[in-house]
Amino acid sequence: MVRAQVMVATSGAQLLPGDAVKNLRERLLPMSTLVTPNIPEAALLLRDADIHYKSPSGLDDLKTLAKLVHQLGPQAVLVKGGHMPLTKNYVKATRDEDKALTVDVLYDGNDYTIVESQYLTSKNTHGTGCSLASAIASNMALQKSRSQAPSLATATRLAVHYVTTGIKMADSLIGNGSGPINHFHNLQILPFSPGHFIDTYLLTHPLVARSWEAFTHHPFATAMARGTLPEGLFKNYLVQDYLYLTHFARTHALAAYKSQTMAAITASANIILHIRREMELHLSYCAEFGISRARLEDPAVTKESPACVAYSRYCLDVGASQDWLALQMSLAPCLIGYGVTAARLYRERESVTGDKGNRYWRWVENYVAEDYQEAVRVGRELIEANIVKQSPSRIEELIAIFVRSTEMEVRFWDFDAHPDQEQSQTAAE
Repeated sequence: MVRAQVMVATSGAQLLPGDAVKNLRERLLPMSTLVTPNIPEAALLLRDADIHYKSPSGLDDLKTLAKLVHQLGPQAVLVKGGHMPLTKNYVKATRDEDKALTVDVLYDGNDYTIVESQYLTSKNTHGTGCSLASAIASNMALQKSRSQAPSLATATRLAVHYVTTGIKMADSLIGNGSGPINHFHNLQILPFSPGHFIDTYLLTHPLVARSWEAFTHHPFATAMARGTLPEGLFKNYLVQDYLYLTHFARTHALAAYKSQTMAAITASANIILHIRREMELHLSYCAEFGISRARLEDPAVTKESPACVAYSRYCLDVGASQDWLALQMSLAPCLIGYGVTAARLYRERESVTGDKGNRYWRWVENYVAEDYQEAVRVGRELIEANIVKQSPSRIEELIAIFVRSTEMEVRFWDFDAHPDQEQSQTAAE
């Protein structure tokens, strides 16, 4: 049972009398698989239960609010954050120009799922709460019909994207005042709405989801952010990542050669320039750990690990044998995944920042930086613009390329992926 309780109007007026709120809280919430209150409704439920709570002022407070409502008995809670737009730093926006995103927080008693959406200014939001709950329930049913293991987190992410896109694509010319969302925006031949292939189809695809989770939540990256990764492993990774970036730049140069528009050529050139800046960061980073540029660029001293060779040559082979979009799909896990992983680690409470002694924190900062996120945005837009031109069968072939590259990203971060060449060289001497 997915419940969309209508308790508080947009104006702030309470729609349910007190005894109805009590019955809802005591009798219906414990029967619910998921309840989906907005912030005022969550506050009303907690007040009715005489539970103290802090008025939310950021992401952490929304997580606390979800946890408190969960104590009232439902299996899971989705606190909708549309009433409190946040800044890019996940705190409550106090000025219109700072309103960057909205965040919905799902809590199932064990794990939090954070669903971010771009903040939208629109009058066409009538019925969004009921539409969202219905979409979640429908996605859960669809998963079962496909014999997939039901995932409330996946169903929720897809539903939020569905409603957000419905708001974006609503027709303001229909009716007056506050209108409904466009519920039919994704009724097309392709199984995703234009502009939302990556988030709502690719990354939730049954062939992709497991390897993508393993990549973006890899213990290696988590250990970097927490400052617990052994220094030797980090140094080996730095060396191999520097070597990989050389081939990454070569591959984007090949993508520019295969491009048919100036926009695509320029995008590849800009990514190459960012890779150059990234490699300069690597050099300064390597110097901190006693690794010289001469050592990095001397093939007699520093050899590519099998994981680096396999991954980089796979991307080059795809680029040589297939079309431009196939090449982009082979590169996308690296471009998108590093940004996703760094963003997750940047906001985790368990992460240890550089000012607290974590020598690896610069890695996280590099991939949440504005210039890198801009490169990701451009790369995503190019894929989105071209994927809608493909047939369903070709899309599945492209997804298979993405999966293979993602698996190689996972291997690149495995703790035994890159042998310690310093130790090997010392032993040989």
